[in-house]
Parts: sequence; C-alpha cells; structure tokens
Amino acid sequence: MINHEVRTYKSSENLAREDQLAWKIAEVASDPTPVDSDVTEMVINRVIDNAAVAAASVRRSAPTHAREQAQTHPFNPGANIFGLPVSDRFSPEWAAWANGVAVRELDFHDTFLAAEYSHPGDNIPAVLAVAQHKGIGGKDLINGIATGYEIQVDLVKGMCLHEHKIDHVAHLGPSAAAGIGSLLHLPTEITFQAVQQALHVTTATRQSRKGEISSWKAHAPAFAGKMAVEAVDRAMRGEGAPNPIYEGEDGFIAWILSGPEARYTIPLPGKGEAKRAILDTYTKEHSAEYQAQALIDLARKLGGQIEDLSKIKRIVIHTSHHTHYVIGTGANDPQKMDPKASRETLDHSIMYIFAVAMQDQGWHHEHSYAPERAGRPDTVELWHKIETTEDPEWTRRYHSIDPNEKAFGGRVEIEFEDGSTLVDEIAVADAHPFGARPFARANYIEKFKTLAEGIVSDSEQARFIDLAENLESLDAKGVGELSFVVDGLEHSGSKGIF
Repeated sequence: MINHEVRTYKSSENLAREDQLAWKIAEVASDPTPVDSDVTEMVINRVIDNAAVAAASVRRSAPTHAREQAQTHPFNPGANIFGLPVSDRFSPEWAAWANGVAVRELDFHDTFLAAEYSHPGDNIPAVLAVAQHKGIGGKDLINGIATGYEIQVDLVKGMCLHEHKIDHVAHLGPSAAAGIGSLLHLPTEITFQAVQQALHVTTATRQSRKGEISSWKAHAPAFAGKMAVEAVDRAMRGEGAPNPIYEGEDGFIAWILSGPEARYTIPLPGKGEAKRAILDTYTKEHSAEYQAQALIDLARKLGGQIEDLSKIKRIVIHTSHHTHYVIGTGANDPQKMDPKASRETLDHSIMYIFAVAMQDQGWHHEHSYAPERAGRPDTVELWHKIETTEDPEWTRRYHSIDPNEKAFGGRVEIEFEDGSTLVDEIAVADAHPFGARPFARANYIEKFKTLAEGIVSDSEQARFIDLAENLESLDAKGVGELSFVVDGLEHSGSKGIF
C-alpha cells in the first residue's frame, strides 16, 4: 500500500491532476491486476448477504416506494430490481436506487469502521446494475465490486467525516464510481472525472442519522449509488467535474472537513497490487447498528445468567466514543429512550437494544422492533436503567490499526438492588472474523434462507444461490439473472408525481 498525503492547495499552485487524490483513486480502478481467489470468495459472500437483507425488506414501505419510483423508468437492456421478474428491466441508475434501499433498509449487511464509518456492501447495487445493463460477465463484476470495496475502505481508514457532521455516504459516491469504472475498464481520465462529480453531489450532513431518524437513512446510500451511475455516464460522454474536488481552495477538505491546514493520509494499493480491502470488512448477524453487534451477544449471554431482571438497579456500558455518542446516551437524543420512536431510531439506541436482547436472549430483525415490543412496560423500565459512558481504552481499541486489538464492544457493569454487581465484557461480535463464531459461506447462505423464508420460494432461493456461488464463471446472461423474484408484489397504493 502507498500512503498518500492529501491537503488543500491554492488555485495558483496548479496542482497536477496526477497528484490529486481523485486521480490516484481512478488509477487504482483502472489497474488490471487480477482479483485474488479469497477476495473473489468474499465478494460472493457479500452478494449473497446483500440479497438476504433485500429479501427480508422487499415488502417494507421504503423499498416498496423506491421500487415503485424505479418502475416508472423501464429500459432495455436495463437492470433487474429485487423482487420483480428478471425479465423486467429498468434504467440502471434507478435499479441501483431501488436495490440500494432494499439492501440498506434493515441496517443488516456488512460494515467497516475506522476513522469513518461505512457499509461497503452499498457499492454492490450500483456496480451490479451497470453490469446487467451493459451485459458484463461475473469476472469483471467481481473486479468492479472489489474496487468499490477497496476505495471505500481506504477512504474510511484515512478521512473522518463524522467529526464535521458529514454523512459517511460522501465516501460511497467516489467508491461506487470507481467500482463502475473498474467494471467497464474505463480510462483513468474518465473515472477521475466521475469520482469528482460523485463526491460533489453526494456530500450531505449526518442529520439523516440524528434525532428522529427517518427512512432517508436507507435512501441516502442508494442515492449515492444512483449518483455514481449518473456521474460515470456523464464522464463517459466527455464531461468534466469540479476539480480538484478534494484539494481545491474551495474544495472538500478546505470547507467541509478540517480546513486548509489539514492533512489526511489515504492508503491505496500501488500499481500491480491486488485489491484486498473487502477482507478487512465484516457483516452483521443482527439487524442493528454495528456497534450493537457485540453488545447484543453479551446482552443475550447476561440475560441468561440473571434470574430476575427486575432486580437490576442500573446498567452502565463502558464503551468507545462512537458507541457512546452515536447510539448511546452521549448522543443526548431523547428519541433514543422513547417507546414510540421509529425503527430507524431504535436500531441506533444501544439502551433499547441491550434491554430487549437481555430479556429475549436473542435478536430478531422484525419482532425486536415491533411497537408492542418497544412499549412493553418491563422493557421500558429496564431500558431506562441503562446508560453509556466513554472509556478511553475502548476508544483507543476502536481506532487501533492492529486487527488483533481492534474492538467494537465494551465492558458492562450491572448493579442490583441488593448492592451486588455483575461485570462482563466483549471485544468483537461472535460473527466477526475474530469472534466466537466467525461467518463463513454456510452462514451467509443460512442468513439468506432465514431472511427469505416465506418471502422468496425455495426454488427461487436455490436458483439465486446457485448463480451467486458460481459468480466468477457467469456469462452476461447469468449476471443478468442475478436477482430473485417475489410472487405477488403489489404497489403500496400511495401516489407520487408519476
């Protein structure tokens, strides 16, 4: 890996394009180095993972409305939309939109956390949609997805957005554009322009994940994927973009991030170096914010050890800065303690999540968020006894670059009414590569079957899994059918402009 220092330059300094971060990203995308076999296997896992979450969410409101919007844009050759017949084809940017919402709706696919946060699987819907529209086979699709993961992970390692209240999808627009550029074997110049435009139009504030969180949380990454498709299309027609987008005097670093004096270090593969960043990422066993994954595992363990949860006086979760301030009491969001809060808000409340996981000794992507579940008096009582606090050691481990030390959990101290205490801790989720039960191919397939049960027929499940597991050898026709059908999908009945 090569570490690239990125800073602001005055317009009079005439920074050469070859020295700009967007150009270096585009060079990675245009490098023809083959994808390693273990990376290929993980790409397949994540294609299955995305489809699993999309199957579980396909009938929910946000994916339904996104799908209805996309259905007003039929196109030939076009791309598929999850749930609809594979013969129904739609404009690729709108397929990326619909599928992106379905994938993100339940907050249940893969994650990478470093200086910034991310769900790198959000790259897949845009890259897949373009591959289907352009008639591209599985090997090139894998390369495009591996590139999207590489660029997003590398940006997340080196450039923090949340400290400036900028949403993490600002890294997704450029990574998806790079992934599409790699898929299409585009010249560096074209991908360079697309990356810049994609960043310019996908920068937004983090209010989508603050306070009363709405369904836009699922739409935001889908919008970034849609914009990436459009950015590549525009660049392929010979159009330019704001330049230099990262380093410009009025650019991203100078006015949105830490200012003209700031320095960022972005690691990127050198020429001829394989793109392996997907192997640094991890998926979710539970449908909740990633920082909740390990704590859910600990909560269900502790719940089984305590005979009477009503005897608990207080629970304090000592954890990282991010967990405390984003999904903990450090956020100072009263909505996180509200039994009538939205599902999107509850999956960003570790106090609620920990209480339910203790009581149920498990977690379910629907039942655990049901209004009647959130409103249960004994749950509300326990929930309101839970607080979080930042522990510098857990923050340090959260940001560690040593994979053996990096942690996303915390230490839990439970105080009982009789004065006794119970203390336990967990570093990583059970499903994490360093966890008690690391996810392997069989787990991804089981996750798909579990989430698709009662929604996607057994035969359709088998057809999709067979295609996905043979992704590397698929021709254009096979990639074009890499979706699933849900019988009886109906419009919601609500009307927009179209």
